[in-house]
Amino acid sequence: MIRRYLIAGLLVWLPLGVTLLVFKLLVGLVENLLELVPPAYHPEALLGLEIPYLNVILALVAMFIVVVVTGLLAANLFGRQLVAMWESLLGRIPLVRPIYQGAKQIAETVFSSSGKSFRKVLLIEYPRKGLYTLAFQTGSSAGEVQERTGEEVTTVFIPTTPNPTSGFIILVPTKDVVELEMSVDEALKMIISLGMVEPKWPIEKPQKLPADIA
Repeated sequence: MIRRYLIAGLLVWLPLGVTLLVFKLLVGLVENLLELVPPAYHPEALLGLEIPYLNVILALVAMFIVVVVTGLLAANLFGRQLVAMWESLLGRIPLVRPIYQGAKQIAETVFSSSGKSFRKVLLIEYPRKGLYTLAFQTGSSAGEVQERTGEEVTTVFIPTTPNPTSGFIILVPTKDVVELEMSVDEALKMIISLGMVEPKWPIEKPQKLPADIA
C-alpha cells in the first residue's frame, strides 16, 4: 500500500522537479553566457532599453529549442537507439524503473495521435444527480464490465482541481454521458484556473464559401 502511494506521489512530483531543475540549469547557463559577452553587445545595450527578466525569457527560449531538438533526434534511427539505451539504463534501477515506465505509458496514452484517450471532453453528473463535472474519455469499456452491468459504459477520468494530473476513473453508462465541443486544452485551462478561465461559447465555426455558380 505504501509503495503504491509512494509511486503515485513521485509520478506527480518527479516531472515537475525535473522541469524546474532543467529550467534552473538553463537560467544559470544563460547568465554565464551573458557574462562572457562584452557589455556593449548585451541585448539591453543593442536595443537601448532594459528588458525585465531577460534571463528567464532566454531560458524559456532555450528550453523550447532543447525540447524541439530532442524530438528531432528521437525521431531518427540514431536518436531512437540513444533513447533505447537510456531507457535500458533506467530499467536497471529498481525504484526509478516503475516510475519512468508508468510516466512514459501515461504520456504515450495522452499524446498519442492515433488513440482515443483524452480526445473528448465529457460532461457527467457527479457526485450525484443534478451536479455536473468535466471529465475526459479514456476508453470504451468492454468485456466483463459491460457483461456484468448489462449496458454500454464509458471509462472516464475525473481530474482534481487545480492539479489535473491526479484524479480517479469511473465507469459511466454511455447514455448518461454528454460530449462537449470544447477542446481538451480549454477544459484543462478551466480546471487549472478553478473555473475562472471559461471557453468561449458558442464556438465560432468557419463559414463555408458559397459554391461557384456555373
